[in-house]
Amino acid sequence: MKITDFSIIFVCMMFPLFMIMGFHVQDQREVQLLEMKYRSALRTAVQDGGRVLNMNEQQELEAGYHSEKYFRVDKELALSTFQHTLYMNMDIEDDPVAQGTLQTYIPVIVIMDYDGYYVYTSGEYQDHNGNTLREPLWLAKKPYTYSDAMGNSIHFTLDQYIEAYDAVLAKWVKGQVEEIGKDTAIPLLQEHDKFEQVRRATIVSLIQEDLAYYINRHNEWAARNGISYLFTLPTISQEEWNNSVDDIGMMAFIQGIPVGDRYYNDYALGGGRLVKVPDIYGGVDKVTGIKYFYRASCSFPQMRIDEVYHSAKDAAAAGYYEKTCDN
Repeated sequence: MKITDFSIIFVCMMFPLFMIMGFHVQDQREVQLLEMKYRSALRTAVQDGGRVLNMNEQQELEAGYHSEKYFRVDKELALSTFQHTLYMNMDIEDDPVAQGTLQTYIPVIVIMDYDGYYVYTSGEYQDHNGNTLREPLWLAKKPYTYSDAMGNSIHFTLDQYIEAYDAVLAKWVKGQVEEIGKDTAIPLLQEHDKFEQVRRATIVSLIQEDLAYYINRHNEWAARNGISYLFTLPTISQEEWNNSVDDIGMMAFIQGIPVGDRYYNDYALGGGRLVKVPDIYGGVDKVTGIKYFYRASCSFPQMRIDEVYHSAKDAAAAGYYEKTCDN
């Protein structure tokens, strides 16, 4: 047999394989493009929803009432804005059926308010005819509540303002921690650093527990309706959690959307960005020549300001050493 015959046989044998591989590569490329579209749509929707959380009709509910973080969020406006942006970027803004289908892949949405949080998830209720219906709805607002072994209870907020029950004095007190701490017997209020750690940990833990619970409940409903995908609480970095408890905001999860031969899962966090972040100055000590960063509230006449940052992390990454107001 001539070598050309072997070549023809080889081509005949390998051509189908090359075709299959080509189709697979094309499919993978389309899947990646689709995932990028979904990721962009979700993040944009959450950002838009978070951005309108600070829109209030009542002036007394605006920031600055007793805290620059105090805001009575408009959760309905945030939800409708989120949905409008999501549907538009998913190209289903005029397709109610597709919108309903997409909703089954969104097990839970959380709105973080100043003194508590709301959960938006599927729930059952009875109509006026006694029929059991199921649709997404808002659950009652849950406060950021903490209690200790002594019977004391604290309602946290997104800053230092609290309401606390002193079990020894048998009374409720409220105000800034530094103001009421000295007038109560609650141990946590006497330790500022520990208070901040517990405050953050409590808020994160409460939201995580509810997310896990309602995602699991969504699984039960999905299984009864023939959806085999297992919804799970995704891993969220500690840095993202810390950022989420610094301001009012929105969290949304999309899970289980079929994309090619796999499933698309993602989440996004968006804030109202109400916190007035203090500027961080980066400068050079004119005496020693050493580069330092410090908060704008500090005053150092010997420093020449060269840069302005919005976080200590950014300033440190640029080569500046931290200088506090005390040194």
